[in-house]
Amino acid sequence: MLVNWPMLIQQVVNGLTVGCLYALIAIGYTMVYGILRLINFAHGDIFMMAMYFAFFGITVFLIPWWAVMPLVVVVTTALGVLIEQAAYKPLREAPRISLLISAIGVSYLLENLATVLFTGIPRSFPSVPHFTEMVIVGQVRIQWLGFWVPLIVLALVVGLMFIVHRTKTGMGMRAVSKDMETAKLMGVHINRIIATTFGIGSALAAVGAMLWGMKYPQMQPYVGVMPGLKCFIAAVIGGIGNITGAIIGGILLGLLEILIVYFFPGLSGYKDAFAFIALILILLLKPTGLMGEVVTDKV
Repeated sequence: MLVNWPMLIQQVVNGLTVGCLYALIAIGYTMVYGILRLINFAHGDIFMMAMYFAFFGITVFLIPWWAVMPLVVVVTTALGVLIEQAAYKPLREAPRISLLISAIGVSYLLENLATVLFTGIPRSFPSVPHFTEMVIVGQVRIQWLGFWVPLIVLALVVGLMFIVHRTKTGMGMRAVSKDMETAKLMGVHINRIIATTFGIGSALAAVGAMLWGMKYPQMQPYVGVMPGLKCFIAAVIGGIGNITGAIIGGILLGLLEILIVYFFPGLSGYKDAFAFIALILILLLKPTGLMGEVVTDKV
């Protein structure tokens, strides 16, 4: 089979772009799991709310896109912390299944709230200058977004790693992820650390939501469901609870989806299924993920 190199380069860039977006959102899943051993199923819906915040900020309130972006990050961070305080904190001492049920309930609440407030009519995410324009090099056509997304994700990951490994808050996060009870005895402010973790995860989801909206403009109240599931799968593939693993899992999943469709166009209708097949395979072959560690629950 002859390889169309310009088209292959385009698809690799597309896969890397999608993979970086998966990685950015997967970090939120993996950080919360690392701290609370909780799968925050509302994370995809926080992503959805961030898209709507950006949409209404630009189209209704006529705020310039460069001002909307940091504003959406702040509002979405506040939403993530509010959810943690209202839905998860009261159940801190409850059985873990209660937290899981609460997460599912928050997910349905956000989806239905968005349907009531924003209606279920599909909307188009506003086009942002300098991101959606095309770069043409010979026969290769790539959106500027394909260059910006990896750079933005790299900058955010470097900043996150600095927080986790070089700050007092990051030290607290690592301590709580290892042993919450011991960390509490050592003077770590557990509630503050958990709220900060939710805030950081929500902020990254907000950035991912706006970049996602530029690449896939159509949005509706359930727009976060499939990306949320795929990002959870990316976190599992990399080793949930491991930030580096979430990044690797997201990039691998994005490349897998795009390149399989490129090499086997007849399977394009099953693109979403590849993520679930990858999940089944990783659970069968390496249940802890590529970089995960075996965790034993304390009795």
